[in-house]
Amino acid sequence: MNGSKDRTGPKGPAPTAARKGSAREAALDVLVRIEQDRSYSNLLLNQTLQKYRLDRADAGLATEIVYGTIQRLNTIDYFLEPFVTKGLGKLQPWVRSLLRLSFYQLYYLERVPDHAVVNEAVNLAKRKGHQGISGMVNGVLRSIIRRKAELVIPDDLPAERRIALAGSHPEWMVRRWVRQFGEQTAMRICEANNTPPRVSIRANALMGSRDALVQRLREGGLDAEPSAVAPAGVLVRGGGNMALTPEYAAGLFSVQDESSMLVAEWVDPQPGERVLDCCAAPGGKTAHLAEKMQDRGEIVASDIHEHKEKLVREQAERLGLRSIRTVVADAKELHRKYAPGSFDRILLDAPCSGLGVIRRKPDMKWGKEERELAEICAVQRELLEAVHGLLKPGGVFVYSTCTIEKAENEEMIRSFLDKHPEYELEAPPQAKEAEIQIFPFDFGSDGFYIARLRKRA
Repeated sequence: MNGSKDRTGPKGPAPTAARKGSAREAALDVLVRIEQDRSYSNLLLNQTLQKYRLDRADAGLATEIVYGTIQRLNTIDYFLEPFVTKGLGKLQPWVRSLLRLSFYQLYYLERVPDHAVVNEAVNLAKRKGHQGISGMVNGVLRSIIRRKAELVIPDDLPAERRIALAGSHPEWMVRRWVRQFGEQTAMRICEANNTPPRVSIRANALMGSRDALVQRLREGGLDAEPSAVAPAGVLVRGGGNMALTPEYAAGLFSVQDESSMLVAEWVDPQPGERVLDCCAAPGGKTAHLAEKMQDRGEIVASDIHEHKEKLVREQAERLGLRSIRTVVADAKELHRKYAPGSFDRILLDAPCSGLGVIRRKPDMKWGKEERELAEICAVQRELLEAVHGLLKPGGVFVYSTCTIEKAENEEMIRSFLDKHPEYELEAPPQAKEAEIQIFPFDFGSDGFYIARLRKRA
């Protein structure tokens, strides 16, 4: 079974042509394929919404059901399990996903009537399965409605288990956060990760001011306001996919998270300098560096993947930036290509666990394993050792990640400084601190770490 939704029974080929379908049908299609094919939810959801030709309201409902069900997966399964006689694990994937998305609506979405959830679930079960399955789905969901008030996480569970279920995160992740930050902060991280991400864009300074962009968007009927976090940032509400707007195509802005925008501010590149961006794709930070340099000087934007290097080039072309030169190379090998001291500034936006951006990629938290973190730290150490020699004496080195893990952040930089006394932490001109850890609950932006080092002259 391949998980596609439109069938007369549990087997049979899925159609590829666009067709009108329901929000819940589309959500079921996506959830089954995520579980079976390990597909990314955001890519799969966009494809599926196009295939089903949903109107805006139904597309919004399908999106909320998909992301909400993924976000709350372990909590949903914890509550569902006692209602399923054979156990959730014994069900066909599409039946399991149907129960999960129906539970999410019944338990978490107040504006959706219970009877509508049950009716559509039963109809979907009849179309995709047989009478016995639709009867089971009907019975399970009606039992849940009757006992909804009893479905609470017990207070007497061990703290890590209780937070993992109440905040819908893997227990190993919660255990690490409790150890690093304490129970209250661990719970706040989980809660922030379960809220929808804000839409933020970065004004292209070469095409006009941030205030002018805000004014233009407002005149176009959008709810836009300057970011309180990032100097070039603008928050937009109700605008949908901002990458589909004529202003985006014209290069007036880029779509970027507010925390991510701070990285170029920390680098603070000056016109005429030579800057290295070691792991540049997809190019948001690279372009921001070029904009801050007034497109004067040179930015070497390196990435190991050829198809990703193309993304950086496309960004530069759309924004009208000529100072960016892309290179396909492993950052660990850049010292073979460039002489020591070749660059005035270096940005290493390091590969990381990504635990600061779970709100944007909710399926990521269920696919990650704790053992991966040690492997990632080893790569980060290697990259730091490989590229720091390319910086001129007196130059600036910025290290950033989109994670909140101390091992990948503060501890990584402390270890580097212990080995390299020629480097010291130095705050950028606009900040008091040389390093910053942003949690996803701080500003509603991504979890991020940024450290700025100066190489002694």
